Amino acid sequence: MKHTRIALLAAAALWGFPAVGFAQGEGEEAPVAEEAPAEGGEEAAPAEGAEGEGGEEFDDAEFEGEGGEGVGDICEIDPAACPTLDMAKEAAKPLDETIKAVQQRFIIKKHRFELQPFWGITLNDQFVQHPGPGIAANFYITEVMAVGLNAQYFEPFNNESAFNAQVRRAARVGVPLTEYQWAAAANFSYMPASGKFAGFGNFIFHYDMYLVGGVGALSTRPISVIDPDYRFFTYQPHVAFNVGAGLKIFFNRWFAAVLEVRDYIFIDQLESLTVPPDPQDRADEANWLGDTSLTNNVQAQLGVSVFIPFSFKYRLPKAGADTAGGAK
Repeated sequence: MKHTRIALLAAAALWGFPAVGFAQGEGEEAPVAEEAPAEGGEEAAPAEGAEGEGGEEFDDAEFEGEGGEGVGDICEIDPAACPTLDMAKEAAKPLDETIKAVQQRFIIKKHRFELQPFWGITLNDQFVQHPGPGIAANFYITEVMAVGLNAQYFEPFNNESAFNAQVRRAARVGVPLTEYQWAAAANFSYMPASGKFAGFGNFIFHYDMYLVGGVGALSTRPISVIDPDYRFFTYQPHVAFNVGAGLKIFFNRWFAAVLEVRDYIFIDQLESLTVPPDPQDRADEANWLGDTSLTNNVQAQLGVSVFIPFSFKYRLPKAGADTAGGAK
């Protein structure tokens, strides 16, 4: 028990000894420990801002390599990795450290009008082509939904293929044909996807993919093929539904190229394939028309899109940035 007390007293004395032994009086300088030399017998370089003997401050330039500011060792080890930038100029450039998690839309479509002139060609009729110019006008209720009207004119551009005439002449078989005059429809559009891609170097293209559907009218008439000496048809409008999908590629905030595929679906009236032997019956218009047919007129439409007004303002503008989406 006596030995335990002696050990505790010795430990307490040793614990208090450094505080007493190394305490310095007021006005006395603290002792400076000498640094051991580095491996190989070389002295270690002093830290930045340290003072040498006599209070002289070390210059950082003495420890820089020959390849540039602070990169001497890199240039000596691998010259190919040696920086070639002018560090003074690079340091003088302004730096925006702001990282925006959500970027602004490139184009705002809400409450803007869109005019879309286009040219359409038929994709699924090998006997008669129905190309023609058209125009669409849309108003955007939201950023992704729009309502609009479109119209197309066909009459002077209907083109019967030479293939059909060759079949009639070779096989003496007539195929009922139809030509179009005009079409008009009211439409609803929805944009399910949008994005951007790079092209032509660093140029960024923004695009929208959209779906469209509507209802309207399509004016058609049969082409007199079976009995052209007696039959002459007039144009009649038919109720037509349409569905399609398209792609817009924007070149600026108000101008875009448009590629669209649309199917116009309607009940068409065909020419009768029978010819009465009596000339009076042949001249009777009641004998001219035959069956009706569900017709799909699939068209590819290529055009441009112009948004009006040309400029817009963001509802939540960037801080310190131009808040107007100009006609760029």
